[in-house]
Amino acid sequence: MKNYRVTFLFVVAIIATSFTFIQSNNTIFQTIQQPTRTNVEWLSFEEAVERSEKDGKKIMIEIYTEWCTWCKRMDTITLEQPAIATYINDNFYAVKFDAETQREITFKERQFEFIKRGKKGYHSIVAELLKGHRLIYPSFVFLDGEQRVIQVISKYRSPQEFERIISYFGQDHHKRTPWSVYRKSYKSTLISNDK
Repeated sequence: MKNYRVTFLFVVAIIATSFTFIQSNNTIFQTIQQPTRTNVEWLSFEEAVERSEKDGKKIMIEIYTEWCTWCKRMDTITLEQPAIATYINDNFYAVKFDAETQREITFKERQFEFIKRGKKGYHSIVAELLKGHRLIYPSFVFLDGEQRVIQVISKYRSPQEFERIISYFGQDHHKRTPWSVYRKSYKSTLISNDK
């Protein structure tokens, strides 16, 4: 009888240990699978506009192309900085928009579509957003809470430069401080200058 109790307790102990191990591994797996806030949370153009219309949050649109080397550099060097990504997520709805996408988009009750030019082309909404600016990739378009263009910033920017830019628009400094003054007086809070 004693052997059965010992065997029974041994089996219960193994089952309990196995259950605890499975639970702890499941918790680790769930933690790994959860999205991290250190990546930019990209939305589609339509999703960002819809959300911005509801709560008035600004939109930041990265206009890029698949063949653009500087766009890839911007993504991997600047936008993958955890502090930059977190700041963008907190202050903007972020859109990554391929300038050569061929799907139709409705924005402010107007239809926009792909315009073919030779072997390539561009989307007409890009021309609308960059109005008065050249088609340069990457370009960042900052929209206010009513989806009006605040500013277009083109070309690759280092993490330090981009921090200055996103904080200028993210905190509405553009409404009260000229860029030339802000740029000179800005003290970095996100990115170390020695990077």
